[in-house]
Amino acid sequence: MKTIKRFFTTMVAILLLFSTTKILAQEAQTAPQFITVTTMHWNMENDDFDMDTWKSVEKEYLDKVTMKNEYIMSSSFYLHNLTPDNTELISVRTYGSWADIEKASQKNSELQKEAWADETSRETFFKKQGAFYSNEHSDEIYSTMPEVTKPLLDNSKDMVCYVRKTHLAFPEDGKNDELRTLFTENFEKIIKDNPLVKGYYPNRHAWGADGTEMMEAFFFDSLADLEKMFDGLPDLYEKAWPDEAARKERGEKFGKYFTGVHGDYVYSLVAGLSK
Repeated sequence: MKTIKRFFTTMVAILLLFSTTKILAQEAQTAPQFITVTTMHWNMENDDFDMDTWKSVEKEYLDKVTMKNEYIMSSSFYLHNLTPDNTELISVRTYGSWADIEKASQKNSELQKEAWADETSRETFFKKQGAFYSNEHSDEIYSTMPEVTKPLLDNSKDMVCYVRKTHLAFPEDGKNDELRTLFTENFEKIIKDNPLVKGYYPNRHAWGADGTEMMEAFFFDSLADLEKMFDGLPDLYEKAWPDEAARKERGEKFGKYFTGVHGDYVYSLVAGLSK
């Protein structure tokens, strides 16, 4: 278990400090650079709530607005699975630049008026959509790390999304070169070719409540595969670094970059509501 905890906390600090100078030009041009995460909550006073109806309403908005907005690179919904709050659902969108976040909002307004040209029909739709949610929500913006991302190739089915939030300690003797080398090896040997991990997206704080936060999202076909990944980590480490003393030394190097505080969350990707 210590090996597993060390692995995930290590990933966080390295990504926050990892230099982006080696990003391929093509990746820099095509990969999302920012991600917005909006945590919403169901309206628990809505006695007429129906999941299929909610999906159909959001699918209509997706088809008429989000899919046509060139400034939104991707969009997806996530439902509570194993989190402290069963009322929450997450809306995630990615953008090519910081400016595109504002442009996307303006474009949404234009597309909404085009989709529901009649003011009455527009008000009716958004009243129906809004009835599913409470007024409470929170927003975070993260910087993506496209050079160390493992893209999810198929989002056409419901998937398990494991999210881990960790916090940097900012050691005075921290060295980017050391972290870059250790992280590159970890990504290549532990995550990149791991068949259980269908997608991996590390994101660092850009705008929000906690500047020390790092969020990593892992995608799996099932909860069983998530458990298998945890169970298999010690063997992967031993295979990658057979010498026990060397593994211990690596762990000590990594450990100094973290506070030791982390949070774990499991969500379900909603198939059919993704761009």
